[in-house]
Amino acid sequence: MTLEQLANEFEQARGQLKSYILRITASVADTEDIVQDTFIKATEKFDTFRGESSLKTWLFTIASNLAKDNLRVRKRWVENVTDICREEVLSNRQFFQEAIDIRTTSPQGDFEIKEHIAFCFTCIAKSLPLEQQICILLKEIYEFKVGEIALILTITEAIVKYYLHTGRSKMIHIFEGRCALINKEGVCHQCTELNGIFNPKQNTQEELVKIEMARVAENADKDYLFDLRMQILRGIDPFESNAAELQLHHLEHNRQVMEKYLKKKGD
Repeated sequence: MTLEQLANEFEQARGQLKSYILRITASVADTEDIVQDTFIKATEKFDTFRGESSLKTWLFTIASNLAKDNLRVRKRWVENVTDICREEVLSNRQFFQEAIDIRTTSPQGDFEIKEHIAFCFTCIAKSLPLEQQICILLKEIYEFKVGEIALILTITEAIVKYYLHTGRSKMIHIFEGRCALINKEGVCHQCTELNGIFNPKQNTQEELVKIEMARVAENADKDYLFDLRMQILRGIDPFESNAAELQLHHLEHNRQVMEKYLKKKGD
């Protein structure tokens, strides 16, 4: 394999690498840096690639290590991140006006409930231990096999399976208690609240019917509902969707709020 082939492979994987790193870091700036550094490091270490995995797996290994280094000294987010950030939004008129401007002027300013479901998962998954979060992303969203994940994280397959089981169980528990689309008694109604703000003329219930997770929630198995949520995430590129600019703006707000919240909590 040549460096030219490496460059071609990297370009094919760039979109997935960007969305993967964004979902780990919740930072567009860090994502851009890590993805660029991934290519630089892959080029520098190209002579060490022995073909023991696919080139894509090798690139994800480099990117994962860089992301872990980036987050190693940062505190994990809290499970009720969306509640805390919602309260901050209500008192932040500038943020709200920026969001409205994006909604009315940007070709990537749509608000869709399925996009917010993906956004919500990104924020809440940051409350998991980092290795569990990475394992779930790699397996459920980017469809790597357990053996490939073990190579990426330099751990055993048994530990990968443990992280997947515990991480998945934790996320199911969180959404069971929080998400009103899964449990009618869930405390979080932000999908419908925000839809009412950004799409005031739209019938929210008609939109919910289009989402299988919301449609079958009352009678569906919890694991099946989680799988449907993963299916939604797999179908969305957070940088390329019709809602990308609006959701990235929202994500940056949440990241800043969480940094301040965790710093204050640690002082």
